[in-house]
Amino acid sequence: MATIISASDITKAYPANTLFEGVSLHMEDGDRVGLIGPNGAGKSSLLKILAGLESPDEGEVVRRRNARMVYIEQDDRFEQADTPMSAVLRSLGRDAGMHSDPDTSAAITLSKLGFDDFEKPVEELSGGWRKRLAIACSVAREPDVLFLDEPTNHLDLDGVLWLESFVKQSRIAMIFVTHDRVFLENTATAIVELSKAYPGGTFKANGNYSEFLRRKEAFLDSQEAAESALANKVRRDTAWLRQGIQGRQTRNKTQVEAASQRREELKQTRDRNAAPEQKTTIDFQATERKTNKLLGLHAVSKSMGGKKLFDSLEIMLSPGQRIGLLGVNGSGKTTLLRLMNEELTPDSGSIKKAVDLRVVTFSQHRSTLVADQTLQEALCPVGDMVEYREKMVHVTGWARRFLFEPDQLATTVGNLSGGEQARLLIANLMLKPADVLLLDEPTNDLDIPSMEVLEQALLEFPGAIVLVTHDRFMLERIATEYLGIDGHGGARIHQTYEQWSRARRELDEKKSASSPETASKPSNHGQPVRTRKFSYKERREYESMEQSILDAESLVEKLEKQAAEPDVLNDHIKAAEIYESLSQAQDRVRSLYARWTELDAIESGASGS
Repeated sequence: MATIISASDITKAYPANTLFEGVSLHMEDGDRVGLIGPNGAGKSSLLKILAGLESPDEGEVVRRRNARMVYIEQDDRFEQADTPMSAVLRSLGRDAGMHSDPDTSAAITLSKLGFDDFEKPVEELSGGWRKRLAIACSVAREPDVLFLDEPTNHLDLDGVLWLESFVKQSRIAMIFVTHDRVFLENTATAIVELSKAYPGGTFKANGNYSEFLRRKEAFLDSQEAAESALANKVRRDTAWLRQGIQGRQTRNKTQVEAASQRREELKQTRDRNAAPEQKTTIDFQATERKTNKLLGLHAVSKSMGGKKLFDSLEIMLSPGQRIGLLGVNGSGKTTLLRLMNEELTPDSGSIKKAVDLRVVTFSQHRSTLVADQTLQEALCPVGDMVEYREKMVHVTGWARRFLFEPDQLATTVGNLSGGEQARLLIANLMLKPADVLLLDEPTNDLDIPSMEVLEQALLEFPGAIVLVTHDRFMLERIATEYLGIDGHGGARIHQTYEQWSRARRELDEKKSASSPETASKPSNHGQPVRTRKFSYKERREYESMEQSILDAESLVEKLEKQAAEPDVLNDHIKAAEIYESLSQAQDRVRSLYARWTELDAIESGASGS
């Protein structure tokens, strides 16, 4: 594999904070690197440095000549009047002259990524489809490396699953910052953790997330053993240096320098071993209520914007019950939480609560945060003490529990990172005794160590929990049952995530079978409909289709380069011939994709029979 990027001893610092120093990273064709690390470690900054958007303070980044780097930021930025087609065309405009027929290139890219309406206003797209469009804009530029910063944030499960499939099937080298452990497990060919816990600031393990955890644990164990061995040597050095006059006469400069070097090495090793211990402390207060029935929804129905979200819904929350809410964006998950905390009222049915029930809500929109407040004011609105579990805690100590340093207390909330804002919200929730926790995407922007602490706190919380998250690892660890909402009025309890997935697939198949297109087809007079299967010739055509498309696209690329050559541009006869050939080649690509769609439909029908 050829090297694309090689970074050596790079450092990035700000006046009050050194993000990382001495970091080295190597990347080759086909690599899919997951970049992880605690909040504030500098992952986004490192990503931008590798992509060439920022410069390191020290060190060197060498990129393969003419390699195209494309960075996809956390939040997509489209213009108000954008459509998928106009957004991709504008992206292609950054590489002027690369495509002789940008309209065709844009259409092919959008089709590959699942778009069928190229002129739909972007503002009408869901978060998942906007992320897909951001990727389409980047893929159209034919990158050698894609840099994705928190690509799974704010996606529903469908969006995450699509992104996972895209990453696995793509031939583009990628490096992505994400805290989604299942996504890392299923897509990464290597994991790099950026942390002060390691020499050089990073630890890399080839393989998926499970392999990374195994190798990380082994490395940290060996580093602890190294600290113990060094400590013993330093103790002997100290005793030797404290010897009397006779001992000093036998000393030499080399031995003294070696002893000093071991002391410094011991200090660095201790600092690295202490780094993983810097985790936020999360412990929700419960009211210790003994009531068995906390909150009940009886025959509850709700519509929003003329759309029926759920009908005759029945739920009873009890202590120790932890419900994972499942459904695509817009199916009604957040609406259901708002019904439970009385922000909304049901169209019909009733909601009954235990007397003096305390419900605490975490909102993914963070609407309770005030941007121009200082961190101290947000943590402690009055005075400098907060009350937690009937004890008074100074705001400085309270802030440290959530990894905020004292000098950050004057920082305004609007200038905090996404992860810091998430920790601030959790800090405020912990001050409120609760019987029921309603959590709407609490993992957004949290690093993996913080998510692990949050998961443990939720497992130990004795009250009831209703959880909305796209993090499958957290769902499967926390939920005792799942409520699947289909967005069309239906809602059912499932015992496992896989059971919900299977039920949803069956529902989609039923809808497809009863769609107008399907209903208009001949009924075969009550006879069983025979699934269309491949002929021998069609099977061979289907199996070779991907290679045929690759060959056809390669020809288009070759002809595009020829069309841009100076000698061709100066020879109108030769230019006309190449343009004609290029047009035919582009038509060939379009027809191949259309044929592939036909064959794929036959294959899907046969495999589902």
